[in-house]
Amino acid sequence: MSYFNFVAPALPLPFPQYDVRQQNELIRALRLYFTRLDNFILPYGVFYDTTDQTAASTTTAYPITLNSTSYSVGVGIDSSNTSRIYVNTAGTYNIQFSVQLVNYENQSEDIDIWFRKNGINIADSNTRFGLAARKGLSDPYHTVGSLNFFVALFAGDYVELVWRSTKAYTGAGTGAYIEHYAASSSPTRPAIPSVIVTVTWVSS
Repeated sequence: MSYFNFVAPALPLPFPQYDVRQQNELIRALRLYFTRLDNFILPYGVFYDTTDQTAASTTTAYPITLNSTSYSVGVGIDSSNTSRIYVNTAGTYNIQFSVQLVNYENQSEDIDIWFRKNGINIADSNTRFGLAARKGLSDPYHTVGSLNFFVALFAGDYVELVWRSTKAYTGAGTGAYIEHYAASSSPTRPAIPSVIVTVTWVSS
């Protein structure tokens, strides 16, 4: 199956007078082209994570990992390094994320999230999310950090989301980090992934 990279057919030039052979050649060329269109699929992927992701140090950059795949066509997670999202087809991709952020501290904290391409930070891709102080001793402040970014990739390239926190995690009820929540009741509602990432092919 081809994801893209086919072009309009070179249609035969018309004869001065109607000719059934030339007409059949035209129909065959158009039929082939539209058959390819019927099988045309743009690469895309939807990935998420169901674990807490914490920072042991405020001076370390941590790649954000993904342990689950909802949809994947031409885009996938490296099974041995689950922070890396690989593409099989060259093009410009729209990468969008939403990250569930929490702050258990009694003062405001910040979390930065940015993009890497093939292990190298992408210039001007960072965003800082400010987290207010906790609401109570066991009731942290919650917010969602979200952004989308266009990245040009070759086949075999990978991208990562990377983060850092101004407050390290030292145990339960501490730090500012990325948190997931299990499914809940009263009313019944789904689990909250710590991270959701969508990758969509935009253009060659």
